[in-house]
Amino acid sequence: MKNLVIVESPTKAKTISRFLGKDYDIKFSMGHIIDLPKNKLAIDIEHDFAPQYEIIEDKKKLIAELRAAAKGADAILLATDPDREGEAISANIQEVLLDKKIGKDKFKRIVFHEITEGAIKDALSHPRGVDHNLVSAQTARRVLDRLVGYQLSPVLWKKVRRGLSAGRVQSVALRLLVEREREIEKFGKEPYFTIHVILSNKGQDTEFELIEINKEKIEIKKTLNLYDGEYTFAKTTIDTLAKGEKIVIDLRGHTYIVSDVITRQAKRSPYPPFTTSTLQQQAAQRFGLPGKRTMSLAQKLYEEGYITYHRTDSVIISQTAIVQIREYVQKQYGDTYIPQAPRSYFTKQKNAQEAHEAIRPTKIAHMADRVKADLGDAYAKLYDMIWRRAIASQMSDALVESTTVLVDTPNDAKQVYRLKANGSVLLFDGFLKLTPQALEDTRLPKFTTGESLSFVEVRSEEHETTPPPRYNDASLIKTLEEKEIGRPSTYASIISTITDRGYVERVERKFLPTSVGMAVNDFLVKNFATIDDVPFTASMEYELDAIANGEKDWKAMMKDFYKPFEKSIAEVENAERVKIPVEETDEVCPQCGKGNLVVRTGRFGKFFSCSTFPDCNFTKPFVEETNVLCPKDNGKIIIKKTRKGRKFYGCSNYPNCNFAAWKLDDIKTSGVADPKKKTAGTSLKATKKRNMVKKVVRRSYRPSK
Repeated sequence: MKNLVIVESPTKAKTISRFLGKDYDIKFSMGHIIDLPKNKLAIDIEHDFAPQYEIIEDKKKLIAELRAAAKGADAILLATDPDREGEAISANIQEVLLDKKIGKDKFKRIVFHEITEGAIKDALSHPRGVDHNLVSAQTARRVLDRLVGYQLSPVLWKKVRRGLSAGRVQSVALRLLVEREREIEKFGKEPYFTIHVILSNKGQDTEFELIEINKEKIEIKKTLNLYDGEYTFAKTTIDTLAKGEKIVIDLRGHTYIVSDVITRQAKRSPYPPFTTSTLQQQAAQRFGLPGKRTMSLAQKLYEEGYITYHRTDSVIISQTAIVQIREYVQKQYGDTYIPQAPRSYFTKQKNAQEAHEAIRPTKIAHMADRVKADLGDAYAKLYDMIWRRAIASQMSDALVESTTVLVDTPNDAKQVYRLKANGSVLLFDGFLKLTPQALEDTRLPKFTTGESLSFVEVRSEEHETTPPPRYNDASLIKTLEEKEIGRPSTYASIISTITDRGYVERVERKFLPTSVGMAVNDFLVKNFATIDDVPFTASMEYELDAIANGEKDWKAMMKDFYKPFEKSIAEVENAERVKIPVEETDEVCPQCGKGNLVVRTGRFGKFFSCSTFPDCNFTKPFVEETNVLCPKDNGKIIIKKTRKGRKFYGCSNYPNCNFAAWKLDDIKTSGVADPKKKTAGTSLKATKKRNMVKKVVRRSYRPSK
């Protein structure tokens, strides 16, 4: 019996071939074989929103090869990815290959969440037909996004600027970033002071912080209602230098008595295995990887058989995997490192697909060194993180002993002060043996209630309240998941889309909306407030899930959506055109001599233009300089971009000098610039670090000897 197995990629085909014999012919489709054409809407609105798919031009030869293989096969096994998109690809392959000689009864759908011999053979023993509910959900998403994108984008061309585009989910992500930027701009920074006293206990100094004055806590918390939730920050009631200095002077003359010593033991439990969202968050935090790069690495690890399917929102792992993990931990670390009963995790997401597994290694024995030798360092780092998280999820709790020491000044004084010092000691590392989390011991000397401590020093520190932080890759993905915007598989594309469009840019790994992004957002919010909002986008995900579960018809959903959307499109014809703000400079235009040069943002980033445009069409490139000189010819190192928008550092004297580097630190080590020019060795990374350090002004007072 001859079986034809069709998967998406050559890598996946190669891995599967290791487990199947000569009776199986394995082919790949290279992803989708049909799609909506790019040059038209291709949705028949009058006939139940039917998508007008076309065969992708460069897939015609591949389809002919698949059809030839299918004719000689007794069974055709559709083995695409186990999600809605994979189901749609299988349905499309079946539809394209069907003819008189290739009947529908030949097609079977098989699903597996890891590419291992056991998983493949289990899938072969449980074939099924294509799940048309999943296909309908994917079709609905595709049609919905096409309608919004292709009908909103022309409106942006007319009312904002030609060449812009909008998307259903991406526009809401952009709104999150713009709203946050506005909230940061509105935030009024306030100064406040903290007071720190160093006291001695039998020759050992300990730093205490002032927490109460006359039994009133000095820390106050404020909560702001932001677009995406609440933001809480803390400050003290000591809001002027004069107040702080008065307290400092008063504290010099007091005696200090230990009023209480509180010791507690607390358990720290491991996190569940990675989901798509948490994997992208951790990769961004630890390695600075954008979601798109993380998913690319994970895709390869999955296709090579190293990890389970990487597009999932489930935290469940199979019982077989749990047994293997517990056996490994027991053998490597001993009985104390495994809990008596296996751990179970449950997702908080309402629409999570619990049938899937979390991301875990397919074989516990496969270590990062093997992945490094096979695929390279980048893959090994991500795999090691996945491996450690999965193993640690079934390990024992860590045990931490925390100590709080409270110190009071005498009650008969005008001002009664209470100070506090905190310490903690790791008693048992448990899961932290595999996933250390920068938990350092802070050991305090032994204090006894009622004992007197010696005064050593007192100081005040000045701080400023900090505004809500800008989003980075990790925090944006976390918010998208919490607000149920998109699916795990879409987070990376959402971020890359708004970045590629020039709506936001990364500054020190944080997202900063551009003037174009703000203009687009403001126009959409003003004219499409219902669509460009979190509740609507989340409700669409519920609708799509209902379709996937067979609870709702996708065509009915589209009718409910389209009527008000069509009305909004018609009404916006009379809306005012939006003017994109520009950054003005003092440089006079060298071409017309009338206007000053301004900084504008186009398809390929920022550029200089005459303020009198379109009367004067002068332009010149926008050059962003660094404080580093080229190690080859001492020219200025400037920031450039590749065709795909990735930043790199190159010499301003190009093409006479072709020096370039991906990282600024690499430039420092690749050569030595003119030693007389001190700026040559300046590290931009160090400069950024200095700029990020919280401003602290210290004023210390020691008793005179």
